[in-house]
Amino acid sequence: MADKKVLIIAYYWPPSGGSGVQRWLKFVKYLPQFGVKPYVFTPENPSAPVQDLSLLKDVPAEAVVVKLPIWEPYEAFGKLSKIFSGTKNSAVQKGSVNSNTSLFSRLSVWVRGNFFIPDPRKFWVNPAVKFLSAYLEKENMHTIITTGPPHSMHLIGLKLKKRMPSLKWIVDMRDPWSEWGFLDSIQAGARAKAKHKKLEREVLTRADEVITITPFYVRQFERLSGRKVNLVTNGFDEEDFKNFSVVRSDKFRIRHVGIVNEKCDPRSFMNAVASWCDESDSIRTTIEIEFVGQVNPAFREFVLSHPVLSQVTRFTDTVPHDKLMDIYASSAVLVLVLTGYKDAEGYMPGKLFEYLATGLPVLGVGPMNGDAADFLTSTHAGVMFDGNDQSGIRTFLQKEFVQWQGEDVRKKAEHADQYSRKGTTQTLVEIINRQIR
Repeated sequence: MADKKVLIIAYYWPPSGGSGVQRWLKFVKYLPQFGVKPYVFTPENPSAPVQDLSLLKDVPAEAVVVKLPIWEPYEAFGKLSKIFSGTKNSAVQKGSVNSNTSLFSRLSVWVRGNFFIPDPRKFWVNPAVKFLSAYLEKENMHTIITTGPPHSMHLIGLKLKKRMPSLKWIVDMRDPWSEWGFLDSIQAGARAKAKHKKLEREVLTRADEVITITPFYVRQFERLSGRKVNLVTNGFDEEDFKNFSVVRSDKFRIRHVGIVNEKCDPRSFMNAVASWCDESDSIRTTIEIEFVGQVNPAFREFVLSHPVLSQVTRFTDTVPHDKLMDIYASSAVLVLVLTGYKDAEGYMPGKLFEYLATGLPVLGVGPMNGDAADFLTSTHAGVMFDGNDQSGIRTFLQKEFVQWQGEDVRKKAEHADQYSRKGTTQTLVEIINRQIR
């Protein structure tokens, strides 16, 4: 039987790096094993602050990657920023960890929030629809998947659905839309938020299937759309961990992997570490805190100006994904920080599943009644603490320190297999099979 064809419309794709790439790269990697031939439509020249060439190895030979040039306003904003403030900084980009407070920067953020709706990639929508209308017909494809953010990818799907009503369309919501805390960060006004809500509802109600990544978001999108929404979580790739083993290092290394932006607040965790270090000089010389990835300047300054934390903390820039395995392997505890995010109850970043696969203990700081807390409890992978519970955080670290001193072998977390990328792809295929022909 011939492979079933599916076109995936995604902004983030290798060699772009970062968490936004992982979900659909891994789906595409495993779809051919379930009889689905993936076609990926993605920008030829995206504005990607991080590149990771190591991810290209996961693109299967069966995948067809189609690229179309995109125009984005970032370069124009960068040039204007250089003229008005003397530095080339585009404040309209999502995920920025900078704290640029110049007048031009603040104006850029406001323009981003109130004129680029749903996002600055909106200028790619019409060229993409024109190209894909002909391409889908030529390739005799009848099923598409759009994944966002950026949510303008969903507008491509919406316009294609209106042009071709028989087209089967699956929407993947990796983050909220109209109720996304990021809209407050970019100063979106009432009119802008109303437009987001209108576009979101049209996408959610016109799609043939809607999927999202956490139980909290399932409930949120069902409330907003009045329809059933499917849960397809993120996961970890078993192949990434096939030769993985934890090695006891000379330091008790506590690591946080991923971006620490303005919304993420690890200070309560760090204060608990500082109070523990105050107990003795020997603790200070034995432990090491490391943040791997981009860190916002305000938090970095908080750490570097602290008499104790500055001695035990390291900052490491973003590393290629294949190098993360070595970083995990020499760790003793992995840290997840959710405090500071709006609706953090529904936040389960992709790294949490990789944390699970390592077998290392996970220290979470965030909502005690959220999806990540339930995940850590059900898998026995770690414990979630309220940000104000510095005593609990400290006790957890002390207990794990004793474990680390006595042994270096970690047990595999419970129920980990159900979160493998191959397993989540099988769940996705069941949804595809309901629509594909």
